[in-house]
Amino acid sequence: MSISHSVRLRLELFVLLFFFFSPCVSVAEPAEWGRPLGPQYTGPEVKPRPITPANGTLSEDERRTIAVFKDVSPSVVFITNAAIQRDPFSLNLFEVPQGNGSGFIWNESGHIITNFHVIYGADTIHVVLADHKEYPARVVGVAPDYDLAVIQVKAPKDKLHPIPVGDAKALEVGQKVLAIGNPFGLDWTLTTGVVSALGRTIVSMTGRTIRGAVQTDAAINPGNSGGPLLDSFGRLIGVNTSIISPAGASVGVGFAVPVDIVNRVVPQLIQYGRIMRPSMGLAFVPEQVAASWGIEGLVIYKVAPGGPAEKAGLRGTRVFPFGKMELGDIIKRIDGKPVSSVDDVLDILDRHKPGDRIVVEYERNGTLHTATLTLAGPRPA
Repeated sequence: MSISHSVRLRLELFVLLFFFFSPCVSVAEPAEWGRPLGPQYTGPEVKPRPITPANGTLSEDERRTIAVFKDVSPSVVFITNAAIQRDPFSLNLFEVPQGNGSGFIWNESGHIITNFHVIYGADTIHVVLADHKEYPARVVGVAPDYDLAVIQVKAPKDKLHPIPVGDAKALEVGQKVLAIGNPFGLDWTLTTGVVSALGRTIVSMTGRTIRGAVQTDAAINPGNSGGPLLDSFGRLIGVNTSIISPAGASVGVGFAVPVDIVNRVVPQLIQYGRIMRPSMGLAFVPEQVAASWGIEGLVIYKVAPGGPAEKAGLRGTRVFPFGKMELGDIIKRIDGKPVSSVDDVLDILDRHKPGDRIVVEYERNGTLHTATLTLAGPRPA
């Protein structure tokens, strides 16, 4: 069967168009057959990097982090607490686990720092040291206002490694921090992050505001409470205490009680069992009530007889027959710092000791006055 010249031309044109536009067909010279299609790499040959021992691939930052963990983790402890309950049928006593948390060794006398909420309501407390041995512990002192507590174990001194203590005043937002603790009961866990913010305020179990808290994005989960927050040199800069999370797990917003508060509070807890705060000899009208009256400052409700405030001439609120009342002096500033709540006053007093003199600015009958008080005490906080 013969094909006409016009039909043959059409077929040849179709074949040429097919090879030209087809994305799946590549036309090559016979000598190039068998080579990979597409552009060829003509640079130096790339060889896979040989696998070397881990220590040979660590950065300086990683080596420092590892060294800090090895140095400080023996100072971190695992704390469990239990409550004693009585079986209603047999009347036998038994322990009911209440929770667990972390802590760290403060000195070679066996004093251990943790959060107050870690040991709250506990009848028995046990501490596991770095050698994985368990020791019974007793409560030495508590400061619920700061969510801090001191417990003590009797253990060999060679098992007690006090933690190095740093300074929170030198902290900067963005610097690296490390947290060591026992999240979810997983012992001696390290998490890292940075200081996210400084000067935060958090609320303790008593409702008291803790000022100057350190905020970090280092993961702080349930069980980390009471553990140390460290700087990159392994020095204590805070006590991990709380997180912000609707689900109860870390979302990168954790808080630590700053080491400056720890340094101020812990020696008192060891010596007295509680904070021993100096006294002004004053009681105040509830700040919510004063605010409802449109008053700025703290209204004195009562002045303790013979106390520092009475000796300085301050007056309390007086109630007369038939319900008439004369408001006491309104404290505006203490040592130059504005005060609008009892928390403000307590924060100032916590930085003083008995015998210190403070300057109080107050308002009486619309006129500002100044008085100097010599603090009394100590009195249990």
